[in-house]
Amino acid sequence: MSLDVAWAVEWVRLSAKVVKEHREELIELDRQIGDGDHGENMNRGFTAVVAKLDALEAPPDQVGDVLKLVATTLMSTVGGAAGPLYGTAYLRAAKAAAVAELDSAAAVAVLEAALEGIVARGKAHTGEKTMVDAWTPAVEAAESVADNGGSPAAVLAAAADAAATGAQATIPLLATKGRASYLGERSIGHLDPGARSTELLLRAAADAAGA
Repeated sequence: MSLDVAWAVEWVRLSAKVVKEHREELIELDRQIGDGDHGENMNRGFTAVVAKLDALEAPPDQVGDVLKLVATTLMSTVGGAAGPLYGTAYLRAAKAAAVAELDSAAAVAVLEAALEGIVARGKAHTGEKTMVDAWTPAVEAAESVADNGGSPAAVLAAAADAAATGAQATIPLLATKGRASYLGERSIGHLDPGARSTELLLRAAADAAGA
């Protein structure tokens, strides 16, 4: 499947579906090292995004239009840290996706922009037990595949695989950023909920592309 507007819409719909399916898991992960609202917030946000998509009178013209709708909706409906972080990620990604279809390089640029947005908003870096620990290897893997001539779908598949590995790698980390950092040593041994939701969303992107 081409990474066009139809793909972007399918990405959003699959994201909403997978977030709903994993709502309880995300709540429990966040309950262990946060305030326990990540699953509920993400589910509420993507449910609202789908409602807005369904209400559109005509399909968006560009991939970026879809991502901007996600950004503005998440910012207005998702509380806690996730709303501003994901909202900024999708907003930056939207600016990089102001085209009707993404090729491999453009797909990488979208992922890079999303990561830059998260880092800028959260002022987080790798190794601090945050979603950045999933996004960073995802972007690096995407860049490698694109540099070697991989298809756009292959770029997304590599990003999703690397995000999954990155998310699992947060388990032994000591949290030094965000609410989990208040727990100190007790944050070790838990999967970061933001890294897990990152994994889910990037897998949805790859699945939407048929990867």
